[in-house]
Amino acid sequence: MKVSREQMAENRHRILDAASWLFREKGFEAVTVAEVMNAAGLTHGGFYGHFSSKDDLIAQTLAHVLAADSSGGGDLRAYVDAYLAPRHRDNCAGGCPTAGLAAAIRHQSPAARSAMTEGLRSQIDRIGKALPEFDAADRRRVAIGSWSAMVGAVILARAIDDPALSDEVLEQTRAWIDAGLGKQFAR
Repeated sequence: MKVSREQMAENRHRILDAASWLFREKGFEAVTVAEVMNAAGLTHGGFYGHFSSKDDLIAQTLAHVLAADSSGGGDLRAYVDAYLAPRHRDNCAGGCPTAGLAAAIRHQSPAARSAMTEGLRSQIDRIGKALPEFDAADRRRVAIGSWSAMVGAVILARAIDDPALSDEVLEQTRAWIDAGLGKQFAR
């Protein structure tokens, strides 16, 4: 039975969503192609109709999830608060792909690293657009610094076994960003 283009696109989307969840939950190396296809509700044999290799799947999954992750609105306060929250920290599989996968990306293909690079550019642009009161150079500097602090805080908060310190890392990073943005975040 031939599959329609619409069904192929839907299947591909399901595979990318399943891979994204699994990669963030377990890491790239711990996830097999068969596991991704099973999670997508498809057979292993259909994989090569969509991707040339696991490396291709990784790169395309990153492009897919990072594009979705950087497409939010302009409420920077709400974004920072949600990002630097215990709920986000505790949801590795459904959380930020940058925080979940950045450390492991250096071991991946050039295509995967390129997808991460584009995702970083998108996040910098997204945050920068939410800072209209800064001039262009300051907007970019603040966007890069804020995003780096946010991602680093989540990575560190997830890595440690002291819940109080983990919460403090999130809280203090939020306070540091607030202080750096001054009037922008005046409550």
